[in-house]
This record gives sequence, structure tokens and C-alpha cells, in this order.
Amino acid sequence: METAKTKWAVDPYHSEILFKVKHLVISTVSGKFEKFEGILLTNGDDWSNAEVVFSADVDSISTGVGDRDGHLKSADFFDAANHSKLTYKSTSFKKTGDDEFVMNGDMTIRGTTRQIEMKVSFGGIMVDPYGNTKAGFELSGKLSRKEFGLHWNAITEAGGMVVADEVKLALNVELAKVQ
Repeated sequence: METAKTKWAVDPYHSEILFKVKHLVISTVSGKFEKFEGILLTNGDDWSNAEVVFSADVDSISTGVGDRDGHLKSADFFDAANHSKLTYKSTSFKKTGDDEFVMNGDMTIRGTTRQIEMKVSFGGIMVDPYGNTKAGFELSGKLSRKEFGLHWNAITEAGGMVVADEVKLALNVELAKVQ
């Protein structure tokens, strides 16, 4: 007999989707997505083999600098006018330690899909003051922006690149058990 699926929804008020990329090879610029949603399905209370579906609104990208955000939304980078969302759908979610997992999945950015691996740390389960069951996770990973068609760059006078190819991902996610 198959175990009933348990549904968890990302709590956007207690979660953050962050990224970091090197600028001029000497410093790091951070950003985040302000609008996102996600669902995680588990077999009962077992996180192993969880199914994850996530999306972020590209137009909600924020680095704290309006001009840079506008450039990231343009056709040079995310092309928000034609590709309004980035998505992630897990293909595997495997336990690697007591509270550690590795999640692989298909990330789609700007119409291009690539496999991305994320390290996942389970923070625990708690019932909030309103009787809602919550679970916390920290995720980290990286991707090559060029593999997703985000090729724009400039070369400095010294011959260096303005924006690095590697983008580091850091997500702090709180899930709410859906009753």
C-alpha cells in the first residue's frame, strides 16, 4: 500500500532566494528574488525522494541597485519580457547524512533547461504559535549563467571580465504543511 503524499508549501514570508556572482573578479554582488513559490511532496513524513517544484518571478529580481536590476531583467540577461519565470523541478532527493540531502533537478532559465545539484540541510520541524507545522531547510548550489544563455559581459581595460560565469545559489526556505 502506497503512503499518502504530504504537501508542503514554501512560506514566502520566512524564506529567501539569494544569489552571488563575482564582479571584476575582486568583489561579490548579491541579489535575491522577491516573488517566488514552491511545493514539496513527501511520502508521509519521509523527506527522502521528495518531489520539489519551484518558480521565481524574474521581474522581482533585486540587487539593491535599480539600474543593475533593470539590466538583469533586459534581453542581455534574463529577458523578463519573454521569460517571466525561472523554474526548478527536482529529479531526485537523496539522503546523504542525518539531516543532509542532495537534490538534483531541472532548472529552466530563459527557456534553457539544465540539471542543477543542490546541497540541502534540514533544519527541523516546529509547530508555530498558530498551530501550523513548519519545516526549515538551507540549500546551496551553483550554476554557469552562460549555460542558460546569459552571455552578456564586458572586458575591462586589463582584459578581465566584468561579470563571472559562476553564480552561487543560497536558499533559506521555510515550508508550511498543507492540511
